[in-house]
Amino acid sequence: MARSASSPLSFRPAAGSIPESPGVYRFRDAGGRVIYVGKAKSLRQRLNSYFADFAGLHPRTQTMLTTAADVDWTVVGTEVEALQLEYSWIKEFDPRFNVKYRDDKSYPYLAVTMDERFPRVQVLRGAKRKGTRYFGPYSHAWAIRETVDLLLRVFPVRTCSAGVFKRASQIGRPCLLGYIDKCAAPCVARVTEEEHRALAEEFCDFMAGNTARFIKRLERRMHAAAAEEEFERAARLRDDVQALQRALEKQAVVLGEGTDCDVVALAEDQLEASVQVFYVRNGRIRGQRGWVVDKVEETTQGELVEHFLLQMYGAAAPEALPREVLVPTMPPEAEAVVELLGEQRRGRVDVRVPRRGDKKTLMETVERNAKESLAQHKLRRASDLTTRSKALQEITDALDLEQVPLRIECYDVSHMMGDDVVASMVVFEDGLARKSEYRRFAIRNLSGQGDVASIHEVISRRFKRYLEERSATGELGAEPAGDPIDPETGRPRKFAYPPNLVVVDGGPAQAAAAQRALDELGVDDVAICGLAKRLEEVWQPGDDQPVIMPRSSEGLYLLQRVRDEAHRFAITYHRAKRSKSVKESALDQVPGLGPARRQALLRHFGSVKRLRDATAAEMCEVQGIGPALAEVIVSALKGEGS
Repeated sequence: MARSASSPLSFRPAAGSIPESPGVYRFRDAGGRVIYVGKAKSLRQRLNSYFADFAGLHPRTQTMLTTAADVDWTVVGTEVEALQLEYSWIKEFDPRFNVKYRDDKSYPYLAVTMDERFPRVQVLRGAKRKGTRYFGPYSHAWAIRETVDLLLRVFPVRTCSAGVFKRASQIGRPCLLGYIDKCAAPCVARVTEEEHRALAEEFCDFMAGNTARFIKRLERRMHAAAAEEEFERAARLRDDVQALQRALEKQAVVLGEGTDCDVVALAEDQLEASVQVFYVRNGRIRGQRGWVVDKVEETTQGELVEHFLLQMYGAAAPEALPREVLVPTMPPEAEAVVELLGEQRRGRVDVRVPRRGDKKTLMETVERNAKESLAQHKLRRASDLTTRSKALQEITDALDLEQVPLRIECYDVSHMMGDDVVASMVVFEDGLARKSEYRRFAIRNLSGQGDVASIHEVISRRFKRYLEERSATGELGAEPAGDPIDPETGRPRKFAYPPNLVVVDGGPAQAAAAQRALDELGVDDVAICGLAKRLEEVWQPGDDQPVIMPRSSEGLYLLQRVRDEAHRFAITYHRAKRSKSVKESALDQVPGLGPARRQALLRHFGSVKRLRDATAAEMCEVQGIGPALAEVIVSALKGEGS
């Protein structure tokens, strides 16, 4: 294999040297660092795909190959071995181009330090420690403390720090919890080491879902105390039962008793994905956790699921794996993943997609949480001033602009098979949406060129209005640009502010059409670029090659948000316009019914459906509709609906 080359072709393995066996491969950069790890059923077929057609590869893959200087591989016997080796290499080398899941926030766990002489219950965050039992994660630390406070009545396990425990031992007096019977006080030898450990194990059993036997045991002891007329002890046991029941009430019952599963759901866009997991033990939701991931490589949802399962369970303790994992899409190597998880758990693990019933309903709930988590993550990124400034500077550098694009306008076209063609204009100032300045356009004239002609028309109309408003102020010179405030209304003129950058939804053809429109109007101080959806390429007018911005860059993230907002706004307008067209078309064929009367009928009845259900007498209540015309309308609508 060739070494340390600047072109992917220069380190391409010799023909026939790559085996056809399954295996795992590594790309390294010139410094020898591993930058990407992948697996393949056939190493020869997979690696040849990287070098066969470089121009046809995804830009992210192109970036990885141009960064690489070498590739090597290891042959394995089975797909399970390939998964294991891929996971261990990703964990060892942390390659920059592999998918990496990171917590979307710091989640607290309820932890029991079973490796200590006197186990302690506490709230912990961060990396898990060996010898400690973990329960959760919980959304908030206060939720853990509420649960622990309830359970300490029944399982009075130590919760104090090492310093407090040592001091109590030295002075021979327990802390407050020991006096109120919420700690067994092993510090002053009220219980032996073995008795305290038994309490901790029972606490863990209850948190793990084995709840019924504890409640039944307490109820039996309560009834026995009452039978012996020890009413104070019976009342205390009654309160203990109620405490356990209140602790259980905080955990929603979602599936049948005895069901242990993890429910995994994803929400994604072109740049990022959000993963949410609900942990269900004994039919109750025991915890919830979320991750986000930057898509630094081209990947399907099934591949995201596979990467997630390996990263989440690859190093987990056997007891941390459930009997069943519900996923939105099966991973590509489903059988190998199931076998690998089974080996990790030392028992069977089912991975499947729920199709109906309670599990399907729960999956939909987790999906909604994933979408909300992704939206919140985007909002946090968008609202950060430093991040916005970085994004604008990255766009400036990538497009070689003379000034930072503090005002960005983006245009998108929407239609249905060429009908009801509309366009949208959205405005972002300083990286934030300025919805009061959004505009929409109904496309008037098309010359058979589809979106390209529509983009040319809408850019022409927008900047003609801009020039007209500058002219109205009597300041058509290069500087200044005229007063953007209308002196009659005191409000900003609709198109008075020119953008620094115009973004159009599309590739080189759409960018060229926008530039042609500006050239025809003599506008030469506005930059143009197009953002193509499929590959997220940024095209500048007249360039043969796109500008490839890093997938993790804030600049590309901002351009994508601007483009997606323009698309949403265009779709909303198109649907409203099309709906109106459908409503009016039902009345177009009624003889003697003009536009004014059509509008009067729609205002009175609210919809064509209600109008169709109305009688001739009810229609006569509308001004301008007589009995004869009402009968004609009824006849036409009944015939149209049949």
